[in-house]
Amino acid sequence: MKLDVSTHKLFGYGSTLRTAKRLSEEAVRIVDRAVAGRMPDVKVVLTSERNLAEVTTAAEWETAGCTDKRIQARALRDAKRYALEVAGRSIPLADGGVLVVINVDQHPNEATFAITLVHELVHAMQTSRKGVRDRLIAGLRHDLGVEKQSRRWDREHARCLEAEEKEAYGSEYLAGRLVPAAAA
Repeated sequence: MKLDVSTHKLFGYGSTLRTAKRLSEEAVRIVDRAVAGRMPDVKVVLTSERNLAEVTTAAEWETAGCTDKRIQARALRDAKRYALEVAGRSIPLADGGVLVVINVDQHPNEATFAITLVHELVHAMQTSRKGVRDRLIAGLRHDLGVEKQSRRWDREHARCLEAEEKEAYGSEYLAGRLVPAAAA
């Protein structure tokens, strides 16, 4: 398991990056022990809401194998629309790792950052389970229009995503072990 923490088009956030590295190392250890699965290679990227859409869609295109410029433009527009309300995203990468993108604008303190980090790391752990990674990549390909799936498959995929979200929200209490203020 390899952990890499970096920033994307985020200048003057050196102390935030150092804090993120410290919290990420501890969070990976805590989540790895508490959640079923195996922690894949994780790349944590801190960015602003303005650049969040750019980072996430680029990773999605690479993973899904999307080369159509019209689909890419539409996906980028949609991602920019929703970037204002997104605190973090977890995206499986083509090389077997997971990209965790965190919007620093939505995290005024360590406690909220720790909660989002733990939530996204739980999603990273979920990708190591049998069939989950392939289903997530097929979902990306379906959403981007690269390879359409049946409506039945889409409904089942939505149910699985909802169950995974519930598990991730249920595991956010682990952030209290990172930052005591997050337990409140």
